[in-house]
Amino acid sequence: MHSQPAPAAQPSSTARVSPTAPAVASGNPAGPLDAARVAVIGFLMGCADLVPGVSGGTIAFVGGIYDRLIHGIKAFDLALVRRILARDWKGVVSSVPIVFFICLGVGLLTAIASLSGVISRLFVTHPVQLWASFFGLVLGSIVLLARETWRWRPVDWILFLAAAASTYVVVGLPLLAHPLEGLLFLFLSGAIAICAMILPGISGSYLLVILGQYHRVLEAVHTRDLATLAVFVAGIAVGILSFVRVVAFFLRRFPQATLVALTGVMAGALRSIWPWRETISTRVNSKGVEVPVEQVNILPPDWSAVPPALLWLAVGVAAVLVLARLRPAPAKPCR
Repeated sequence: MHSQPAPAAQPSSTARVSPTAPAVASGNPAGPLDAARVAVIGFLMGCADLVPGVSGGTIAFVGGIYDRLIHGIKAFDLALVRRILARDWKGVVSSVPIVFFICLGVGLLTAIASLSGVISRLFVTHPVQLWASFFGLVLGSIVLLARETWRWRPVDWILFLAAAASTYVVVGLPLLAHPLEGLLFLFLSGAIAICAMILPGISGSYLLVILGQYHRVLEAVHTRDLATLAVFVAGIAVGILSFVRVVAFFLRRFPQATLVALTGVMAGALRSIWPWRETISTRVNSKGVEVPVEQVNILPPDWSAVPPALLWLAVGVAAVLVLARLRPAPAKPCR
């Protein structure tokens, strides 16, 4: 019997991101420091998801918890339901990384509850600076993800360009002229949005803008409209439990191709967070403040504003580099 384990021969470029080797075997934090790391990343994911155009999945990937997130969500299956019905609480705890989700949820909900109003005001008062910083964040994430999968073959370049072009078209879709107001449409919007939030690059909140539901959900958070939020969360639950299995399958079977395609998705999504925009239509929110609804990208009308925007872009790139430092060390392969 050979003494060398087979996994040691795998390329290092995919070993760090493969969902078959999460940082912690159970998915739960390995200690207080790891728990704090997960909570911080959850907070940053919440901040990202509040901005139409930035994906919380991007933050999860750069922070090194994407594998654990995907596998943790997959644990919510029929087997878990059977354990709950049988009151097999020990089996429930052993099959679901509960502590991981508690830490992540605390950080994410803290960001949403505390910053939703701040983000809304920044859209009005400092839009260029806000968009420039997030543009830098996504741009830095693209570089990091490309570095994980380099060197690219011709087929990788084809996947990258196809994914980038497709995403560029999707994020440029016009807003629904007359979005539906019913709860069923809100439920479907939640399911669609969470599928995007799982993917690094595609912003679920931006899809909510296209569907005409973004401000509706944001105001429900402000006003604590529990009925509206319950329907939206139900849609999220259905969407995430089904779509995450698709993502996990492709990451497991085709890791290199999947990660290259996700890099293209993030590149195409840069269209949705271009700092300079012209407002086409606005609306008055529940606080009587006029906020933009539909905007189009334009060249900088005042070129003197470009250097400050580049500074904020650099801040976004630096934030990615700092966030990447939060990645836990790669786990040793199981024997």
